[in-house]
Amino acid sequence: MAGTALSAGLLAVTATLAVGLAAAGGAAVTAQRAAGAADAAALAAADAASGAVVSEEAPCALAARVAAASHTVLVECALDGLVATVRVEAAYAGVAAVSRARAGPPKN
Repeated sequence: MAGTALSAGLLAVTATLAVGLAAAGGAAVTAQRAAGAADAAALAAADAASGAVVSEEAPCALAARVAAASHTVLVECALDGLVATVRVEAAYAGVAAVSRARAGPPKN
């Protein structure tokens, strides 16, 4: 009887750890996806603003489309000359992962 209780306890602890590790892994993947989407959206907006990418869309509209392709939402987009600053969000288990990125020509 004591062996059964011990086995059930070990199984419960193992299951709890597995669920916790899966949740932490999923959150880490979502954060990395948001970071990549922010980088890509900032680059798209900066390239569109500089004319390096020809687009009929406004730079921030292009950034929103690029962010959406990565299953994220563009929350903020600002242009300061040729420098684009964006903020995107990605959801995982009801929690938002937020990432910011800037892109543009180097400062002289």
